[in-house]
Amino acid sequence: MELKEILCRCDHTLLAQTSTWEQIRAICDDGMKYGTASVCIPPCFVKKAKEYVDVKLKICTVIGFPNGYNTTAVKVFETEDAVNAGADEIDMVINVGMLKEGRDAEVQAEISAIKAACRGKLLKVIIETCLLTDEEKIRMCRIVTDAGADYIKTSTGFSTGGATREDVKLMREHVGKDVKVKAAGGISNLQDAEDFINLGADRLGTSRVVKAVKAMETK
Repeated sequence: MELKEILCRCDHTLLAQTSTWEQIRAICDDGMKYGTASVCIPPCFVKKAKEYVDVKLKICTVIGFPNGYNTTAVKVFETEDAVNAGADEIDMVINVGMLKEGRDAEVQAEISAIKAACRGKLLKVIIETCLLTDEEKIRMCRIVTDAGADYIKTSTGFSTGGATREDVKLMREHVGKDVKVKAAGGISNLQDAEDFINLGADRLGTSRVVKAVKAMETK
């Protein structure tokens, strides 16, 4: 697979608590240079990053991150604030406990409310697969589809595990035809990236693919 074909599917990510503007600017520079799908960054940097990249790169940010147990009202406000600051894409975390209680209608209503707050911007729904049973993952595929989100996403990368090949395959099999799949967490090299794409992942959340490409350039 061509490198550019992998890179154009990557959300080049920096969500560390210690992130500084200098680091965010550096991944924006990388995103523009290597043609990534977006950079995924903390909400507090969205406005400055959007002003920096203008239309040359999509800015993605996270909502209810990483635990997902904020109230719906808070998540909607976060989304509105991010969109107003210039975010092009929103990655939200579901309320896992709500799902485990069987409150599927409320999970779906929350996703739909956040989708409305996106005002046409892309919405990716992080379901945190490492905390779910296969039955719960399949339920989330249906919920995300019915809520009208654009993507279902495996993981935050901040919990007990990241994307697995098995989960991407399962999600691809059960999600609606108009919903895409994003694999995130633990994608450590170009072979991982290619494997996930071949299994049906349309996007990859990772910082390591660009680092791998840069390392190849120095050899």
